[in-house]
Amino acid sequence: MNESKVITNSNTASESRAWLYVVLAGFLEVVWASGFKYEEVPTLVVLIAILLSFDLIIRATKVIPVGTVYAVFAGIGTIGTVIVEVIFENGSVSPLRILLILLLLACIIGLKLTNKDGEV
Repeated sequence: MNESKVITNSNTASESRAWLYVVLAGFLEVVWASGFKYEEVPTLVVLIAILLSFDLIIRATKVIPVGTVYAVFAGIGTIGTVIVEVIFENGSVSPLRILLILLLLACIIGLKLTNKDGEV
């Protein structure tokens, strides 16, 4: 009986770590994607961010379904790059754009919440 608890706790820790990898990879995507547009981001930083983000995604897909990992990764990257663009370009954000970003965020959270036992 103790073994099943250990296995469950191990799986929970492994899944939590995998989600951490996805979130970190998403933030790194913001760095490298922004580096393509803004010269202030050094090329070496862009290359390291690309390699590290994909390494983290690969690690996460060993625990979480690949479709879920990629959707969350891309969603974090999309939301993050929009925020960076608004900040650096002093851009205005329309109510429709805010609504669509919130909808994307809701979908990302929904994917996370519905990922139980590898099912999506």
